Amino acid sequence: MVEVFNERKKGFEAKFKMDEEMEFKVSARRNKLLGLWLAEKLGLSESEHDAYATEVVLSDLEEPGIEDIIRKVMNDIENHGANLSESEVRLKLDEFFGIAAKEIASK
Repeated sequence: MVEVFNERKKGFEAKFKMDEEMEFKVSARRNKLLGLWLAEKLGLSESEHDAYATEVVLSDLEEPGIEDIIRKVMNDIENHGANLSESEVRLKLDEFFGIAAKEIASK
């Protein structure tokens, strides 16, 4: 009987690990999409788009949640004089989450 519970426990742990990995991949892809979109809105040259998207992805590693991303991109928006609101950025994050989830699930 103990063996059955140990096997179930291992199964739940494996599923949890897979779910966590999937969530991380989706979040990273969402953040990259946001960075690519913002790079264009900020008027960055095309050669700078990938580097900026990487900055946005890395900014999400500072703290749990999306507030670290919001702070970073809103600061960038202000510094570049772009006409984007925080609510627009949050809507794009939601939109890109759905896109990223579909992209990651299809791999």
